[in-house]
Amino acid sequence: MAEQENKTQSEQGTSLEELFENLDRVVSRLEGDEVSLEESFQLYQKGMNLLKQCNTTIDTVEKKVQMLDENGETHEF
Repeated sequence: MAEQENKTQSEQGTSLEELFENLDRVVSRLEGDEVSLEESFQLYQKGMNLLKQCNTTIDTVEKKVQMLDENGETHEF
């Protein structure tokens, strides 16, 4: 399963954890007092792009999740 996780990370280019960290930094910067209006618009746009990447990554992982039934067979979730 670790191989599949690594493949997902390499396919996406950035891990979900890294995307969340980047998003957290953007939010922290937006909450700061020394942000100009222009910079806040740029940060907002960057945050929305990161959020889209997070959603895409989560959707990809959800599609790969499989359930194991009582007979030991796997089925997509």
